Amino acid sequence: MPRSKPLPAELDPCARQLVERLRRLKDHGELTMRQLAAKTGYSAKSWERYLGGTALPPQEAVEELARIAGADPVPLLALHEIAADTWDSRRARPVPQPRPAARTQQGQRQQEGEERREQELEQPATQTGPRPGAPDTPLQLMAPPGPGPAPGRFPHIALTAGVVALAVALLAALLLILRLDEDGTPADVAAPPRTTAASPPPSYACHIARVDGRWSAGVNNGRDTEISYGATGADVAEAQCLLRRAGISPGGIDGMFGPLTLRAVKAFQHRAGLVADGMLGPRSWKALRG
Repeated sequence: MPRSKPLPAELDPCARQLVERLRRLKDHGELTMRQLAAKTGYSAKSWERYLGGTALPPQEAVEELARIAGADPVPLLALHEIAADTWDSRRARPVPQPRPAARTQQGQRQQEGEERREQELEQPATQTGPRPGAPDTPLQLMAPPGPGPAPGRFPHIALTAGVVALAVALLAALLLILRLDEDGTPADVAAPPRTTAASPPPSYACHIARVDGRWSAGVNNGRDTEISYGATGADVAEAQCLLRRAGISPGGIDGMFGPLTLRAVKAFQHRAGLVADGMLGPRSWKALRG
């Protein structure tokens, strides 16, 4: 068997352990990628990604490989469940925090203006003589401007006005809900509709037995009703039990003809030499019960 490629270094420990166990099952069974594709329904390229650690294999693929190799799928499925929880976040990286922006030229000019105003305020309030180069008439000194509004005052006022407006709107809505009828009695408030608890789906148990030379699961009393994708009920559960008896997993025995059951039906029809259309008709039922 060719030597497997090393797994990626960033692979999660649980995912790494799962892939290594799947590799051992493949090597123990001396299976090639093409043989895995033929026996499981997943392509050879998919198995290369699964066993290479670049893609997390589906739960059904893990179960199929365990069935082919004759191993217990429960530990593998437990590892798969843990690896699936951490698979999407294993390559997460912390986002670098942006550096503080450099001081702009406009901000520097504003700071220089503030420093200049502070120096003017520190000078004496009166002058003893005219400045050099100034006219002979006395100068009228202007009082320094009074303190302006504190920075951030106007945004604070706008925020307060917005909160008050929101409170008034909520109060008006409350009064509208509690308005009185024309006769002075409070308006009836409609009660929310009661929700009834959904009934649990029916459970089915497979009781495989040979009845009159035909296999039966004891679920639908031996009926051979034609069913297809989207069907539900005991006929689907009977087919799921017989598919599992034939060695092809349809997923759970839930009586729902979903994607897993459809794939199992097509695989069985292909193996039995029938038209793999995914519909269980008389010929497919006869092959299942034969």
